[in-house]
Amino acid sequence: MKILMVCLGNICRSPMAEGIMRDLIRKNNLNWEVDSCGTGSWHIGEAPDKRAQRTAQSFGVDITSLRARQFSIADFNEFDRIYVMDTSNHQNVLKMAPDEQSRQKVDLLLNSCMPGENCEVADPWFDESLFIPVYKQIEQACQKIIESNR
Repeated sequence: MKILMVCLGNICRSPMAEGIMRDLIRKNNLNWEVDSCGTGSWHIGEAPDKRAQRTAQSFGVDITSLRARQFSIADFNEFDRIYVMDTSNHQNVLKMAPDEQSRQKVDLLLNSCMPGENCEVADPWFDESLFIPVYKQIEQACQKIIESNR
């Protein structure tokens, strides 16, 4: 399985999700791949936000080597599942979908642990106190994805 995690700038939520999923894939000996990107172009080539790095590191996950990139239409062919962090990202990704099959690959990340509730992963960029709760929320969703696809 090839999974793509998507947020706005690819420096907070989606790199944490990529790091968490990489760690879980390794721990579960799965032959899966994961990547992350953003719908915006502001941070292309940048490392994750220092607060995201610190938060991930506090849980034993190293995301320092990740670099931001922007979502592209080619990602629909490259990935089996595309998990977005919020409804804005969801709409932006769906607008780029070339066909219904591509649209079916896209879902809100938290629907994996709260099916059909369409809950969003809060963006911690403006509120540093959200980084740990966001990390834990993403981790729960990633664990559920693994449990549901074994």
